[in-house]
Amino acid sequence: MLLLLQLWCLMPESAPESPWGLPVVADGPASLAKMVMAELVNLKLENKPWPGGTHSLHYHYLALSEPGPDLPQFLAVGYVDDQPFIHYDSRVDRAKPQAPWMATVDAQYWETETQKQRAWAKVQQVETWTVMGYHNQSTGMHSTQRMFGCEIQEDGHTHGFWQFGFDGQDHLSLDLETLNWVSAKPAAMRTKSWWETERCYAEYDKAYLEGLCLVSLRRYLELGGQSLTRKEPPTVQVTRHTARDGGITLKCWAWGFYPRDISLSWWLGEEELVLETEYVETRPSGDGTYQTWAAVQVPARMEDRYTCHVQHSGLNHTFTVTWEAPPHQWITSAVLIPMLIFLLLTAGVLIFIKQYSQAWNQESCKRAPGGEDPPVSPVRMEAAQLLC
Repeated sequence: MLLLLQLWCLMPESAPESPWGLPVVADGPASLAKMVMAELVNLKLENKPWPGGTHSLHYHYLALSEPGPDLPQFLAVGYVDDQPFIHYDSRVDRAKPQAPWMATVDAQYWETETQKQRAWAKVQQVETWTVMGYHNQSTGMHSTQRMFGCEIQEDGHTHGFWQFGFDGQDHLSLDLETLNWVSAKPAAMRTKSWWETERCYAEYDKAYLEGLCLVSLRRYLELGGQSLTRKEPPTVQVTRHTARDGGITLKCWAWGFYPRDISLSWWLGEEELVLETEYVETRPSGDGTYQTWAAVQVPARMEDRYTCHVQHSGLNHTFTVTWEAPPHQWITSAVLIPMLIFLLLTAGVLIFIKQYSQAWNQESCKRAPGGEDPPVSPVRMEAAQLLC
């Protein structure tokens, strides 16, 4: 019950003074929690411009019902712009930096973050066991995932999210407008009812995402400096793909760019092919940059009429690229097959001539019975001498 009280009636410890990660939770009446929520809501962002582009602060918490081989019982990772910067593993029991620019933060920060993650490990462990009970599961390896964060876009609009998963599938998400928990499946209705018994939990999440999270994001961007505010232009290439039914697809690839915001579009002449273009979500490349692609289906032998337009803050202008046929693309099967037949016939004729010449040479070099040479003409004699 103590942990349940921690979960539902929340009171951050010195949250306004330490606007970094999700504050530690403690016992307290709902009225006191609401007062602290009001303080978080009134926590205003500094009135200064943000770095260009879209920036985000996300946290992922994972709890297991029981530790497995080489698996922690609780794991927490924080990301700034999809780059990990903080990591907590219950086996190590210490919050540690994941980015070079975090190494300069003082020891008190790491101690505070360690205490926060220890508290959340206990809270999420109770959640895991409870949700397992809702699914009539008392044994086996099961997991809960808590994912939350905030984002500020280039135009200044902000967005927050808070999601809860069970065994890798969506379970609940928070509607920040209504403060209602939205269930992803019927089995989540009992969790929804459980979480909605105390509205202060949803109020706490909303206050954090719309205030403290954005303040923390700005400070992390300042710490990260050039590594988080740099601009790296994309490398772009168009590839051609043929389906089994003969259909042709052109795919425009962009990779190695930073920040995340990018625009890819396919054009036919002066017309943008909005409805005809297939897009994929921009994703991290794993080296601190991003990658994505956009594809369009085209008629055969008209590939060179289509152009891919790329816009990114690392480019000074709209970059356009088309598909380029590889060298010797003109050698098609219609030309290649006759060439192969000609080469095979030529090789056969040469082999025949060589074998015939060897047989004739041997016959010419033979001596007649009795040791006498066969009668030959002077010309043939000269040729025989050369060949023998």
